[in-house]
Amino acid sequence: MTNRYPVELEDLNRLPQRVPVRAHQSEPVLDVVVPVFNEEADLEPSVRRLHTHLRETFPYPFRITIADNASTDRTSQIAARLAAELQEAEWLRLSEKGRGRALRAAWSLSPAPVLVYVDVDLSTELTALLPLVAPLISGHSDIAIGTRLAPGSRVVRGPKREITSRCYNALLRSTLAVGFSDAQCGFKAVRREVAARLLPLVQDNGWFFDTELLVIAERAGLRIHEVPVDWVDDPDSRVDLLATALADLRGIARIGGALARGALPHAQLRRTGNAGPPDGLAVQLARFAAVGAVSTFGHLLLYAALRPAAGGQVANAIALLVCAVANTAANRRFTFGLRGSGGVLRHQVRGLMVFLIGLILTSGSLAAVHHATPSAAHSTELIALLLANLVATLLRFLLLRAWVFRA
Repeated sequence: MTNRYPVELEDLNRLPQRVPVRAHQSEPVLDVVVPVFNEEADLEPSVRRLHTHLRETFPYPFRITIADNASTDRTSQIAARLAAELQEAEWLRLSEKGRGRALRAAWSLSPAPVLVYVDVDLSTELTALLPLVAPLISGHSDIAIGTRLAPGSRVVRGPKREITSRCYNALLRSTLAVGFSDAQCGFKAVRREVAARLLPLVQDNGWFFDTELLVIAERAGLRIHEVPVDWVDDPDSRVDLLATALADLRGIARIGGALARGALPHAQLRRTGNAGPPDGLAVQLARFAAVGAVSTFGHLLLYAALRPAAGGQVANAIALLVCAVANTAANRRFTFGLRGSGGVLRHQVRGLMVFLIGLILTSGSLAAVHHATPSAAHSTELIALLLANLVATLLRFLLLRAWVFRA
C-alpha cells in the first residue's frame, strides 16, 4: 500500500453512465457482506435473520458473504457451516484483521452489480435495506449510506456513543467540508463498477475505510444517496472507542493533507456525461465572460459602497478580494467544469495570486488617475477601474486556463 495518493491517475477512465440493473437475472444482484471478528455468539442468529428477511422481501437473487477477518474463536466454523446450509451464503476467510480489509476483499471478488455491507449485530433495522439499494439498482445513485443523523431516523444508544458519533461527523464537516451526514453507520451500498474504481484509492484497512471511500467519492462528484434508518445500539459492542478515534484523527489529517496538496484523486472518477461544460476555447471564453461581467459589476458596486468610508485604494482592495474568491469559485464550476471539493484550496490560493496581479493593475490605474488629475471625479475613477478590469480579466482567463485549473 502506498503512503500517499498519486497526483495523476491517467490509467483510470471515466465511469460509464449509470444504467438500471436488468430486472430478470439468475445471478445475484445483491451481495450483502457481513464483516466479522470473533463473533461466535451473534453470527448465526444474525445471518439467519438477514437471510430470512432477504428471502421474504428482496425481489432479486442475492448472496450473503461472511467475511471473517482472522477470528480466533469459533466464528470460522460457524461461518463455514452456514455457508454449507444456506444456498445463498458464502464464507470468506482472511488471515489479517481489519474491517476495511474484509470489505475490500469481499467487494473485489463479488460479481454482484450492487454490493452492501451490514454490521453483524444488525443494529440497523433491516426494513431500510431495500430503500438503501433501490437507488443503485435503478441507476439513480452510485453509493447509498444509512444515516442516524438525518430527520426521520430513530436512534437508541447511550450518551457516550451518541456524543462520539456527532462529534466525529461534525469534525468531518468542519475539516474536510463533507456533505454526507453519517460516515460510520454500518449500513452502506455501492455499485460494483464504482467500487472497482474506488477501492484501489482507499488506503485505510480499518474503521476509517468508510470515511475515506466516501470522501474520495464525494470529491469525484459521484452521487451519494442517504437513507434515514432506525438504529439500536448493541450494548455488547467491543469497539475500542479511543483507539478508533485516534485512528480516525490520523486518517482525517492524512486526507486533509492530500486535499491541501491537490493530490486526492477525483476527476478521473467522474462519470461520462457528468464532466461539466465542454473544454473548447470558445465555450470557455463565453462562460468566463459571463462570470467576469457579473464579477466586474459586483466589484464596482462594492467599490462605490466602500469608497466614502475606506478611501479609494482600500475600497478597491476589499472589493477585488471578495470578488476574486467568488470569481474563482464560479469559474471553477461553470467555466472549467470542476465539481466537488477536491483541489478547492489549491485553486483558491492560485486564484488569489492572480488576484494580486489584478490588484496591481487596478490600483495602478487609480494611482495614475490621481497622479494626472489629483481632483479627479468619482466617475473618472470608475472608468479607469473598468478599463483596468478588462485588461486584468483577459490576463486572468489566460492564467486560469493555463495554470490555476490546469488538468
